[in-house]
Amino acid sequence: MKTNYFITGISTEVGKTVVSAIVTEALQADYWKPIQAGDLHDTDTHKVRRWISNKRSVIHSSAYNLSTAMSPHAAAEIDKIKIKTSETKRPVTKNSLVIEGAGGLLVPINAKETIMDLIKKEDKVILVSRHYLGSINHTLLSVEALKAYGKSVFGIIFIGDEHPSTENIIVKMTGITVLGRVSKEPYIDRNVISEYAEIFRPVLEKEL
Repeated sequence: MKTNYFITGISTEVGKTVVSAIVTEALQADYWKPIQAGDLHDTDTHKVRRWISNKRSVIHSSAYNLSTAMSPHAAAEIDKIKIKTSETKRPVTKNSLVIEGAGGLLVPINAKETIMDLIKKEDKVILVSRHYLGSINHTLLSVEALKAYGKSVFGIIFIGDEHPSTENIIVKMTGITVLGRVSKEPYIDRNVISEYAEIFRPVLEKEL
């Protein structure tokens, strides 16, 4: 069954691309990052393409490739273009699609819209959370925002070492499903992604 997964994070640099690659590999889904800001020589799309092993997944080009590593609205202004969700067309595919957001949920893409506006009601949202001072607040706010906007919160994936008190309070206060954990790895390559894909596949398929 075709399902679209939207991978978002509680902040920037929390591990969204690694999780996107794992989910893509686990389900042999397609991958698409609508907006890439900065690092155009080695984008998140490049990384996912490099990290997955299966032959079914199609890695689709971003709708916007912005030259500066800034909030999309500011990076678009520098490039003298305007981002609109109405013109950000999803790839046409019969396969499931993994969509990776940019930064957090309320990162602006123009003066009126945010990353949240790229998420469709039927998308299964996976929230990526990494432990740091303030991450409980950022995680709870992200879950509340998703619910307030009527989005379907599929589950959460924690990045890094286990922090029982932090994770327990997040689960108790949100009721969100924990899909699993990605440890802090010394490096990421196809083998690492493949190993995690095997771990996550039963969880993701069970929830389909």
